[in-house]
Amino acid sequence: MIVSIDYESDTPLYTQLYDEIVRGIASGRLESGENLPSVRSLAGDLGINLHTVNKTYQLLKQEGFVHIHRQKGAVVQAAGSLPVTDAFRARMDRKLESLASEALCRSMREEEFLDRCRSAYRSIRPQAKDTHEGGKEQ
Repeated sequence: MIVSIDYESDTPLYTQLYDEIVRGIASGRLESGENLPSVRSLAGDLGINLHTVNKTYQLLKQEGFVHIHRQKGAVVQAAGSLPVTDAFRARMDRKLESLASEALCRSMREEEFLDRCRSAYRSIRPQAKDTHEGGKEQ
């Protein structure tokens, strides 16, 4: 599993790791049923604390991206299998509002902002049809 971590970033390591794994699942680099490295193994490979990786895995479990089994460890769930919940929508709205606010402060045009949102969304799975449109409700 290839993970890119910026040790100089202000973004916490567990957040960076979480984002990288979710991106891997969404893009298909991490497939449904695939085992993630053990906490100890990934922490050693990245040179980070075991608790940081454990926190990431627990967040991934909480959000439904992985199931954690005693013998198999963290196992990836299928991309597109998670429901679009109200909690997810609220979290997404907060992040988008923050980005939109900064874009407005920088005089970015709405069209450019929306184009960048579309581009980011499509860059994750450029070959796939939009199977996530509308999402599943929970």
